[in-house]
Amino acid sequence: MSGYENFSAYYDRLMGEVDYASRCEYLCALFRRFDRMPTLLLDLACGTGGFSIEFARKNIEVIGVDPSAGMLSEARQKADREGMSILFLCQSGQDLELYGTVDGAICCLDSLNHIVDYKVLSEALRRVALFLEPGRLFLFDVNTEYKHRDVLGDNTFVFEEKGLFCVWQNQYDPSSNITGMTLDFFEEDGALYRRCTEWIEERAYSPSELEQALFKAGLKIEAIFGDGTFSPPNETCERVIYVTRKEN
Repeated sequence: MSGYENFSAYYDRLMGEVDYASRCEYLCALFRRFDRMPTLLLDLACGTGGFSIEFARKNIEVIGVDPSAGMLSEARQKADREGMSILFLCQSGQDLELYGTVDGAICCLDSLNHIVDYKVLSEALRRVALFLEPGRLFLFDVNTEYKHRDVLGDNTFVFEEKGLFCVWQNQYDPSSNITGMTLDFFEEDGALYRRCTEWIEERAYSPSELEQALFKAGLKIEAIFGDGTFSPPNETCERVIYVTRKEN
């Protein structure tokens, strides 16, 4: 998970289709089904704070953590507009350092895929477990190998809305399961358009890679679901949800 400072200015506009409230309700259903609702929640890689704010609306104390100062600035402004006192910390997952333990944790919208070094991913999971109370849940989602290979692949996507045009070009390396993404943003500035570019990488981890990293971190897999469901994922699932529990 790198800085993504240019991306932070456009993230919410490009992610406008994400229904944070609905996805939050789904995560809450998972918490209730496998444990209980947390009282102090870690939102790892919180980005611009969409999930942090939704959980705070449910009177849950939230700690939002992200390595991007730009993303956190957007999150802080949104929380302030809502009158919410959410604690936001500028930290990467592998350097996570909290003041105490939490009784629930989430990491959403394929944020863990942005950690392309397996050792760094393993350390990030270990740090989450370190600050998670025994028996409590860590919920996260990941983009699948299928999505990287057959959907993102070597494809180009275009997003356009009033005053903003974005070209998203992908390069997929099957030997590493890493997709390099170049995002060129063109924002209207008077009679001209101002351009900036962001480079992002994602890695599709196999189920066995994730299982091994979670086991070493002391996180037991309770369930794996297709995105937004309570059913096992199929071969064409683009995103899967992991329900994991810190072992006692």
